[in-house]
Amino acid sequence: MTSREKLQYSYELAFYPPRLNEVWYQVKQKRVADLDELGELLDMALQLHGALPSDGYASQRALNRLALYQAKSRAFHAVSFLRNVRKALGRASLPQAEVPGSMVRDIGLPRLSRP
Repeated sequence: MTSREKLQYSYELAFYPPRLNEVWYQVKQKRVADLDELGELLDMALQLHGALPSDGYASQRALNRLALYQAKSRAFHAVSFLRNVRKALGRASLPQAEVPGSMVRDIGLPRLSRP
């Protein structure tokens, strides 16, 4: 995976519930090929839920989008879900800190569809 693909996937894990559900299902079924890479992606996803950075981000638009994603993901309990999946993989807890400015990019997510 390229660094751009990793960032896109971590945004989806952090803010797009169907992607996180899919990963959790794969973990439960023991169908994950690379647990280290998945752990790294989950770490990045959890970091995206940290405090917004004061500098180092790509643009104001990207910062606004991240703030909106964070706010909307609260309804799905994404932070708790991410922590629980990481715990199931045996990952050490991360200190809740500021989102690294380099991770604040204007990344679009798939639309949530309703049946």
